[in-house]
Amino acid sequence: MDSKKNPVYSRNVVEFVAAANEYCKYMEHTSELKGDELLRILQRLLPFLYLKASLLPSLEPVFEGGNEKFVTEPDWLRIHDVLKARFGTANDYLEVFDDKINDSEGPVVSSLAENMADIYQDLKDFILLYQTGTNEVMNDAVWECRLNFENFWGQKLANALRAIHRFIYSGEIIEDTKKENERIDERRRSDWFISRRQKDFGSDD
Repeated sequence: MDSKKNPVYSRNVVEFVAAANEYCKYMEHTSELKGDELLRILQRLLPFLYLKASLLPSLEPVFEGGNEKFVTEPDWLRIHDVLKARFGTANDYLEVFDDKINDSEGPVVSSLAENMADIYQDLKDFILLYQTGTNEVMNDAVWECRLNFENFWGQKLANALRAIHRFIYSGEIIEDTKKENERIDERRRSDWFISRRQKDFGSDD
């Protein structure tokens, strides 16, 4: 198909499809990667994905009913939960560019896993629609993806990249949040035991 006649076959769209597909493949295989390795992959992949998304053509939708969705809530949760486990203590970060700040007095806590899973959901739906090979469906997939990039996941990507950059160059080491929670529980039990002994000792007096 001549890309000049149909922009869905243009170089910018095809290159974005390749970038989106690469991102989704990594998200679907995060269980095979270590947290620090995943962060370094995202450090390189996210700017490329942002660039290619910014070059998508501006199209008009063909259909009025909206695009079909493929990624279900269980799919999203599966990606999110594995990411959260891999990111560990690197997952949560303070964000100043978030819509929830309008209802808050300061920065809010954001989640890398949530951001990455949200981006995955949009990109996976886009890829599956684009792969149908139907020009009208492909057109609307590009239109919606660009719209969501501008108003939704583009900002999430930029926010996440800032947090990833800070963590990589901070020298910090990713810790398993489960182990960290176990240590917190252990300290609480220890504090309770000490407090109890002090109380018992005071009673003896």
